[in-house]
Amino acid sequence: MTRVLIVDDSPTETHAFASILRENGHEVLTAVNGADGVAIARKEQPDVVLMDIVMPGLNGFQATRQLSKGNDTAHIPVIIVTTKDQETDRVWGARQGAKGYLVKPIEKSLLLNTINSVIVA
Repeated sequence: MTRVLIVDDSPTETHAFASILRENGHEVLTAVNGADGVAIARKEQPDVVLMDIVMPGLNGFQATRQLSKGNDTAHIPVIIVTTKDQETDRVWGARQGAKGYLVKPIEKSLLLNTINSVIVA
């Protein structure tokens, strides 16, 4: 079973992603902002993180950078999941260490396939 941490300040988005993931046998952890997401990732060591960008406090780019550069979290792939659809955002996300970039709304199969493609075996 894959452990997925969803970091998103929208309860609606979090619920939608969690439902899809649970239906497909994944364990779900959640955080409502970047700082909490980093803390939970350090403590729980999920298999993958789904990271929103626009959040209060520590945004998704900053949180992704902390996770990808952290000695204890660099092995955890981060997939950015956002409404921001500019090429500059995609490039910046990759520079922060994101292994994937998805634009909301996301098709269920694309979400699951992207998670499967980044998980370290």
